[in-house]
Amino acid sequence: MKKQRSLITGLVILLFVMLITACGAENEGNLTGNAGNSAGKADHTGEEAAAVDTQHVVSTLKGDISIPTEPKRVIGLSVVYPELLYALGVVPIAIQNYHQDFPSYLKEPFKDTIKMGIAQTPNFEAILASNPDLIIAPSWWSDKDYDQLSKIAPTVLLPQRDDWRDELRDIAKVLGKVEQADEVIQDLQAKETEAKEKLDSLVGDETVMYMMIMAKEIVIYGENIDRGSFIHKKLGLKPIDDYPQSELSISISLEKIPEYNPDHIILQLDDESNEEVQNRYEEMRDSSLWKNMTAVKKDQIHIMGGKEWFSLGMSPLADLHAIEDVLDAFEK
Repeated sequence: MKKQRSLITGLVILLFVMLITACGAENEGNLTGNAGNSAGKADHTGEEAAAVDTQHVVSTLKGDISIPTEPKRVIGLSVVYPELLYALGVVPIAIQNYHQDFPSYLKEPFKDTIKMGIAQTPNFEAILASNPDLIIAPSWWSDKDYDQLSKIAPTVLLPQRDDWRDELRDIAKVLGKVEQADEVIQDLQAKETEAKEKLDSLVGDETVMYMMIMAKEIVIYGENIDRGSFIHKKLGLKPIDDYPQSELSISISLEKIPEYNPDHIILQLDDESNEEVQNRYEEMRDSSLWKNMTAVKKDQIHIMGGKEWFSLGMSPLADLHAIEDVLDAFEK
């Protein structure tokens, strides 16, 4: 009997141990599973947080939209926006271009940038193929195309501005580069001031006329238009007498040019490779009216290239390049 009780007692103890072990294993499994689920939730939450961190909301003319915080593939629609983007350290992946070749100051950084040409309607096929993650465009140029553009990538329309500095600040605000925009503007102002002082000592009160030879016409610019303001106000070169102040620019015939007779002429060829432009320039140079002008007799004709000065007065990069050109020309 004692032997039987001992056996039963032993079996009970064994069953009790097995039960405890099983419960322990189950609890461990539950703990492990819960820990795994918690880890999974933490990872998932981290992924969501990371995703949120890569986007931010900006207010636009079309309402609030979500854009990448650090976009890698940006398109700036309008001929000047790519230069403004690059001034902020962003190389656009595709651009609208007026000239076949980039100006010298963009040739190397834009060597891999796609050229889409320029037309009243953007090249949607090329834009789509370039796979942008952000499109920035002025409203005056792209409002009509906004729906199509926004289907390709988040598209920010910016207001029309009269001054490229405001355009630069608008773009910088979208990209989170406001301080960099201010630095660009301040750096240019410093260089303009320095150049103005040098030119004052070189040129003094001698008059300067800024002229462009185009395929169909000859144009002279006053001091109240972007490029004319850069020459006459920013750099302080004295404009010709009797220029009509109500006119931003004047289309002028060869016969009328001698009436102004400046001491210096800054002469820009709209497109050096254009045969019509070259023919018009040669016709002007061969004219006795041209040869008898003061600037020609003094050999004070300063020739500037078309694509190099295309964005003059509309881009800090173009203005910086032009400062170097003008200083070089007048120092010689």
